[in-house]
Amino acid sequence: MSSSRETLITTSIEDSIKVKQTLLADKALLKQINDVIGEFVTALSNGHKLMLFGNGGSAADAQHIAAEFVGRFQMERTPLPALALTVNTSALTGIGNDYDYVNVFSRQIEALGQAGDVAVGITTSGKSPNVIKGLAAAKAKGIVTVALTGKFGDMLKDVAKYTLCVPSSETPRIQESHIMIGHIVSQVTELEMFAK
Repeated sequence: MSSSRETLITTSIEDSIKVKQTLLADKALLKQINDVIGEFVTALSNGHKLMLFGNGGSAADAQHIAAEFVGRFQMERTPLPALALTVNTSALTGIGNDYDYVNVFSRQIEALGQAGDVAVGITTSGKSPNVIKGLAAAKAKGIVTVALTGKFGDMLKDVAKYTLCVPSSETPRIQESHIMIGHIVSQVTELEMFAK
């Protein structure tokens, strides 16, 4: 392995660890993650659902996290209702074509969401117009709103009850932390609901 390649590999791992250590030291963020788990448990225990959405890598994260609930995280259990609003290509392309791409998530929230559900919008930049509009639509319906974002996600605070801002401005580091948070929320929700 060339030394420059080895340095890049090592630096990437070290940078990822630094972001997670900063996240670990942020007591306010840890409390928000804890509160989000409480919202998930309450919603799912009362027959409500999770709806997750984002663009690109965040769309993949939405699908990944939804799958942890519908399938399983680590325990054999009954499936839990979670939808990734990124998977219905006919809805995405139809809404995008007929109403504009900014409406691809809000339109689905309006159709599928009910008070008592939880909506999770994922945007590393905190600036994705369709994610912001989706969270706003959820908030208007009385749905609990959660934003997963990066260091500069402050503009989501108007539309999200919980804004989980990963302490980084680098997309790869933010996405690594988002999936870690998704795994933590999946694991603890599953344990609280089924480890009895």
